[in-house]
Amino acid sequence: MRVVSWNVNGLRSIHRKGFLPWLSKARADIVGLQEVRARVEQLPAEVRAPRRWKTHFVAAERPGYSGVGLFSRHEPDDLDTLLGAPAMDAEGRLQFARFGKLTVVNGYFPNGNGKDRDLSRIPFKLDFYQRLFARLEKPLRDGERVLVMGDFNTAHRDIDLARPRENRETSGFRPEEREEFDRWIRAGWVDTFRHFNPAGGHYSWWSQRVGVREKNIGWRIDYVLASPAALGYVQKAAVHPDVHGSDHCPVSVDLDPAVLS
Repeated sequence: MRVVSWNVNGLRSIHRKGFLPWLSKARADIVGLQEVRARVEQLPAEVRAPRRWKTHFVAAERPGYSGVGLFSRHEPDDLDTLLGAPAMDAEGRLQFARFGKLTVVNGYFPNGNGKDRDLSRIPFKLDFYQRLFARLEKPLRDGERVLVMGDFNTAHRDIDLARPRENRETSGFRPEEREEFDRWIRAGWVDTFRHFNPAGGHYSWWSQRVGVREKNIGWRIDYVLASPAALGYVQKAAVHPDVHGSDHCPVSVDLDPAVLS
């Protein structure tokens, strides 16, 4: 079974660029989207409820901002969207979906930049990371099968962006952000792509400036993290830079279907 994560940078926009044909060919069982940027009633009917898919959307209170969506072949056994922090829950950033014995967390982690790219949202971003970490601490400790996927808005190591030296003071690669990511890894969460692919040059986000994506001057900020109990079922992890339509590309993991039972 395949689980896919993609920051679509506006679901209505990417729908016009071929989202549904991509979805039909992606061979996915679960697809988590970030930055949907629309309320469910604003989505075209064919996107809101495509044939043979179950869907669920969480919108931010602020119009046209943030939001996550989940497409799955089967209805989740359980689904929650709240972290318990009103300011964060108001931004529509999370879905916790359980399918049998597998829990999939679809998250759109905050960017550390304020309105003027002044790093003012870094404390909010780190608080989000820490609250989600705490929420998942017991399932991790209890040996549950959990995947945390989405746009983490952080490049973990030098290998995860094309120009690390020039971006050490940029949100997304600052020491405090990378240290928070390190804390997850030290606790036992596994970066599935790095588990299978140690080489550099693989990115999931590119600036929309002309020529940047063609030159592959990118950042890897989209991840699927696996708990140790889930990792044993992960057979493959991939980044899909050939898929266009957003400034991000999809990332995926293939799992043994036995992970559900």
